[in-house]
Amino acid sequence: MSQPIVGRLDPADTRWVAARIAEAFLVLDATRWLVPDEAKRESVLTGQFEIIVEHAMRHGLVFGTEDRAGVAVWLPSVGDPLPPPQEYDARLAAACGEWTPRFAHLDELFDANHPHQDHHHLALLAVRPDRQGQGVGSALLCHHHAWLDANGVPGYLEASSETGRDLYARHGYQVSEPFRLPDGTPFWPMWREPVAG
Repeated sequence: MSQPIVGRLDPADTRWVAARIAEAFLVLDATRWLVPDEAKRESVLTGQFEIIVEHAMRHGLVFGTEDRAGVAVWLPSVGDPLPPPQEYDARLAAACGEWTPRFAHLDELFDANHPHQDHHHLALLAVRPDRQGQGVGSALLCHHHAWLDANGVPGYLEASSETGRDLYARHGYQVSEPFRLPDGTPFWPMWREPVAG
């Protein structure tokens, strides 16, 4: 199978990128805790991810494969911190409804565990369920890792599944002790030093 072609996306792609991430994340333990109602989970997640993707379109980098099978959302954490998404609290409440406190709790966990040194943060990486395990995620990682390595910039992420954690480990990320949601679901902070050419 040929290597997927990866390109940068633009703001017009925001909605389908958010929907792609929601579709891929539906089965994660973390999203089951965030939105216990299975019937509403995908629409709530899409609304919440749309806030993040829109923010990354403005302040970061959003990449996708040519066939739309996978997407990666990167936020630079270099120098001064990025501003929060516009009207974040109100938009989060509108998207997440009764589950807003759970998303706010997750945001607090992410903030408390986020490293302070300069890096690019892989906020979200998602591959359509029927294309997982076929190299799409690896192609997305390699695409931006090439820039990180050329510019001497580390990468950081929070893996939300053992499968993801193992994929990132194969791409040079070192795993730290997990932090956990109230139900015990782990997130593994992972850090990648740039590879010298």
